[in-house]
This record gives sequence, C-alpha cells and structure tokens, in this order.
Amino acid sequence: MTAYALEHDTDNLPSAAATALSPVVFSQIYKPEHNIAIWQRNLTEQLQAEVAESITANPDLSINAVINQNTIVADINKALEKLPQAEELKADLAQLVDMFCYLFELKRTGLRLRVLERAMCPRFHVDRVPCRLVSTYCGSGSQWLQNAGLDRTKLGAGHQGLSDEESGLMTANTKIHSLNVGDVALLKGETWQDNEGKGLVHRSPALAAGEKRLLVTLDFIA
Repeated sequence: MTAYALEHDTDNLPSAAATALSPVVFSQIYKPEHNIAIWQRNLTEQLQAEVAESITANPDLSINAVINQNTIVADINKALEKLPQAEELKADLAQLVDMFCYLFELKRTGLRLRVLERAMCPRFHVDRVPCRLVSTYCGSGSQWLQNAGLDRTKLGAGHQGLSDEESGLMTANTKIHSLNVGDVALLKGETWQDNEGKGLVHRSPALAAGEKRLLVTLDFIA
C-alpha cells in the first residue's frame, strides 16, 4: 500500500487554499482559483474548557438548528439550551453565523453541532452545496486534497470497493492536508456557480479509540 503524507504545515498549502490569521480571508472564497479558505486561529483556554465540559456532560450531543440572521444570539441560546454554562462557545458560534450570513447575504443558515466518536464521512467526497463552513472545536480536523492529480471518477461508487488510498483517486505524491483544531474553513462545493467538477475533495478524519470530536458546520438554506 502506498504511504500518503499528512500535511499540517499551512506554509506549504497549494495555491487553491487561501489562509490567514484573520477572518478577512473568507472573501477569497469568491475567487475562482480558491476552493477552500482557512482562518487559522487558536481557541482561548476558556473556550477549550467549555468545550471539554460540554462533551463530558453531553457525550451524545447532536444539535441541528436554523439560525436567523436577525435573531442570531437568541436562536443560538435556544439551540444550545443543553449547554447553559457554555457562554463563550455560544458567543463564538454567533460570530461564525454572523460572518457566514454577511459574507453570502443569507437571511438564515443551518447549524449543526455534534460530538463524534467516529468518522462521519470517512471517504473522500465532494459536497453538493455552494459552500459549507466547517470548524473542529475538539479532536482531529477535517482532511482535504488539492485538485491537481486527482481522478474524480474514483469518488463515490467509482472506488469499486477499494479504499481512497488504493482506488486510484490519488497519486503517490498526493498530500492529505488536515485542518487544525480551531481553524475555520469555507469549503467550496459542486453547486457554487461555475464550480461543477471542482468542489473541494475532503473527508472526516479517523478518530483514535476514545477520541471525541466536536464539529460545527454551517450551510445555506433555500
């Protein structure tokens, strides 16, 4: 089996990725050459503590909510009523929703916040969405591939039962990039205008025994 390198060094990311230490990087997702925009950040100690406490108290946490742009704070407080002490987490989610709605001129967005014990989407795939926000508060981060050198016919049923590493999707030189805890990424999907066949190829990370991951995603709502 070919060994594929995991790449965490954001200084060596491909040109398709826009990265910065500020959320201003999100506007780069509008450029055709970028299919991922990453705000690199570190979580505060308080936020990390709230996340750990929330996972311990709610190991099966799974929240799905519609957040309206005009009532973000109220909607998030209601959605996270199981987490009454997680004030910084709520504030952080409110900030992410506000930026997401502003960037894409959305009146509402779909929020999912889940504690995961295994890979939710273990195979590389593309999303049939315009764009999705992804961030990991705890645990391993999402993995993604640059477009160059990929055989997209091996996505989905095209893998014919073989693993991503064996199906021919990637070459021996392909680097598997990983987001870090705290990073906030916009993943451009297949239904973004003029992006058919160029959506970001990504997957959930494999989790070690006993590892828990707290993942948030934001999506467009028609």
